[in-house]
Parts: sequence; C-alpha cells; structure tokens
Amino acid sequence: MVFRLIIGNKNYSSWSLRAWLFLTESGLSFEEVRLPLFTDAWQQISQYSPAKRVPVLMDGDIAVWDTSAIYGYVRAQYTNAFGWPTDPRAQATARSIAAEMHSGFFGIREQLPQNIRARVPLERTTLKPSTQQEISRVEQMWAQAYQTYGGPWLFGDFSIADVVYAPVALRFVTYQIQLASEAQAFVSAIQALHSVQAWAQASAVEPEAIRFIDQLHLAVDG
Repeated sequence: MVFRLIIGNKNYSSWSLRAWLFLTESGLSFEEVRLPLFTDAWQQISQYSPAKRVPVLMDGDIAVWDTSAIYGYVRAQYTNAFGWPTDPRAQATARSIAAEMHSGFFGIREQLPQNIRARVPLERTTLKPSTQQEISRVEQMWAQAYQTYGGPWLFGDFSIADVVYAPVALRFVTYQIQLASEAQAFVSAIQALHSVQAWAQASAVEPEAIRFIDQLHLAVDG
C-alpha cells in the first residue's frame, strides 16, 4: 500500500518539508495530500491527526504524526530509507543536533519564518540577540560537522540530520542571512538537491498567501 503524506502549504510549512524530503530522498512512493493552512481545506486535518498538525503519514488506516515519529516508523519497515550515520560518535552527534532543532530555535522560527518564494534581505544585527545567538549556534554545528566529516553533508553522507536542517538553510536563503563559509556550503548543498528545487518550484506557484508572514514586521531589538 502506498503511503499518503498530509502536508500544509509548501511555501510556509517547514515540518511538512522535512517529512516530504525524507520520503522523497529515500525513494519511497507516496501520495501527497496538501491542506493549505487557514483555508476551508485545512478543516480536514482532524480526519488524519488528533494533534491537528502537519505532517501526518497515513499507512492505510494507521496515522503517524510528528516528523520524528515518521522517520522511525518508515525506517522500521523499509531498510532502504536513509537514516542516521552508522559511526557511533557521528550518530550520537547527529541525533543530538536533530533533537536540538526539534525542540528549540524559537527565535529563528519566530523572526525568520519559512517563506520559500520570498526574498527579504536582513542584517543579523537587526534581529533579537537571542535569535542572533541561535544563528551562531547553527553555524557552529554545521562548521564542526564539516570540519569533522568533510561534507558535502553534515556527516559525510546524506542523513536525517540534513533533512532536519534543510528548512533552516532555506530560511537563511529567504532572509539573505550572511553566514560563515562552511555554513554557506551546507546551504548551497541543500539548494542543489533536485528534490528541494522541485519543492521550491511548487511553492512559487501556490495560490495561497499567509498575510502575517508575507507582511511580517520583524521585531528589532535596538
């Protein structure tokens, strides 16, 4: 049976991108069900998830929500789905930085919301100090990974860690955030993925607009 993946707007939903990219890069077949946020179609989400959030993976009548749960569920059934680095030290680090993203970086989420088709150049110094610190932390993680494992991905070969940070890389593109060279190399690697390019092209032609993101006035700490 083919999976169904319930997603939100491709332009705005970063968690949808993670699950979609994981399935796509794993070479797995799935049906995409798009429920644009803040529309009548979005009301259907209650049919798929008690949490009423995306993404949701449907395997027949089995619903799996939350991206981490989706990774684990799929990998338990399909050995060809990519996963974590096999080296114990690399895997420990990869899992740790993925968990750090999953549960944190609220400043980046708030001040640099996903908006793939937009270009809004920002100076890092205009962001809240806490957001600036988060960007620096991301740069540090990416640089350490590149220095240790040599790229082109965070741990050499493509892994779930790269999926987790793909939307962060694309946020930095949207807001033209100036990054250190190793961090920028990771952003460029993400942009070069054919799957990411296909997602971005689909984002560009979506008819929906979320006004409070498109016209966001970022809070600036003077």
